[in-house]
Amino acid sequence: MAAVGPPAAAGRFVVVGGGIAGVTCAEQLALQFPSEDILLVTASPVIKAVTNFKQVSKILEEFDVEEQASTMLESRFPNIKVIQSGVKQLKSEEHCILTEDGHQHVYGKLCLCAGAKPKLICEGNPYVLGIRDTDSAQEFQKQLTKAKRIMIIGNGGIALELVYEIEGCEVIWAIKDKAIGNTFFDAGAAEFLTSKLVSEKPEAKIAHKRTRYTTEGRKREAGGKANAENLGSALGPDWHEGLNLKGTKEFCRKIHIETMCEVKKIYLQEEFRILKKKSLTFPRDHQYKSAALDKEMWPVYVELTNEKIYGCDFIVSATGVTPNVEPFLHGNNFALGEDGGLQVDDHMHTSLPDVYAAGDICTASWQPSPVWQQMRLWTQARQMGWYAAKCMAAASVGDSIDMDFSFELFAHVTKFFNYKVVLLGKYNAQGLGSDHELMLRCTKGKEYVKVVMQNGRMMGAVLIGETDLEETFENLILNQMNLSSYGEDLLDPNIDIEDYFD
Repeated sequence: MAAVGPPAAAGRFVVVGGGIAGVTCAEQLALQFPSEDILLVTASPVIKAVTNFKQVSKILEEFDVEEQASTMLESRFPNIKVIQSGVKQLKSEEHCILTEDGHQHVYGKLCLCAGAKPKLICEGNPYVLGIRDTDSAQEFQKQLTKAKRIMIIGNGGIALELVYEIEGCEVIWAIKDKAIGNTFFDAGAAEFLTSKLVSEKPEAKIAHKRTRYTTEGRKREAGGKANAENLGSALGPDWHEGLNLKGTKEFCRKIHIETMCEVKKIYLQEEFRILKKKSLTFPRDHQYKSAALDKEMWPVYVELTNEKIYGCDFIVSATGVTPNVEPFLHGNNFALGEDGGLQVDDHMHTSLPDVYAAGDICTASWQPSPVWQQMRLWTQARQMGWYAAKCMAAASVGDSIDMDFSFELFAHVTKFFNYKVVLLGKYNAQGLGSDHELMLRCTKGKEYVKVVMQNGRMMGAVLIGETDLEETFENLILNQMNLSSYGEDLLDPNIDIEDYFD
């Protein structure tokens, strides 16, 4: 029988996704198999590349994320072939993927790195923006230039950055936790950072070098707006750089935080008027007397679960992400994690033969080290993509490979509110129960150091500011040395702890 449609292109290795995990995976495979074609299938015309990679310590790493044309990747690695198309279907039994452009690609081993998409508080509302990729960040900037008041819903990294960066616009920030930055901080660290929010922002902008986004040069075909389904990959840690996040008003920062609440309902102006609802003005002072009723009419209103209603120009939904597994599920029996990701074992292998996954799309389902946890962060996307490539390479030549060292200890370095922030191990005592103690050292406006101890051993740490303790603490957590005899001295600023443990 004659074959129908375009001939199937065979590749030993196929990677899906142009974000950090996918690109790192493809690069690593290209290095290991220089005479093989590595196919990278991505829906976006640009890819995310890791640049200026720096190993800060044994496990901590810093790098910049750069958005590049896929041709740059192909010129660096002549054996990587980028196919710009979304995936329509995965036929795992036949070892092939169908792309939106009508082609089939047969694979020997496949790695799915399609990332995650923002959880929107409500779909299809023109006043609700999700920020996840370059296009949505630029759309946000455009809306902000006309805005007098916005509402931010969510308490993750993007919400934290936004609140700090926005000027000249009232911000009402609704979080479901008691304190800000719940994924990253406890209430103490949140308090340390919150004081920076209410102070004016005189300090000079530190020149970031991380991201230079370039989506201009490729105006959308047919003049249409980017199809929301064509997800770009996630933003880098300095994503707000180069975006001028100023509203219409002339003041530095006005933020009101509503804690322990979520969105109950969203009303458009018309509906709000008909229902004769009442909304509150922006709380002017920090006394908790009831806010006055708002006379101004707003395009959209948010009713919170604490019964308060505020009007605003638009709402930013920054409530986390869900793994982007949709295109791959039909007809395939993947085991999924509780968070909806593709379950992977300690060799990044999914439950289907020859199909691997890395980055935000996957759920780590191995027995983790006692001081590691999965978080959908840049660093883990890079580590997983790199390690998945190693595992695919080893399996294809029949070798076995040990678990990569980076999964021994959770370690992440980032910046919030212009402070360097290092998170190590079980930095929020995740999963340790009540059987742990905390040690703290805090110099207001300068540094915040928190150590999580259990049975005399260090299990985690949060370091905010230039503390220079990351390498020492990383070692203490890794070697699980008994530190009981040091007691409080461990954090005494007058004792040079590095000399103790060299």
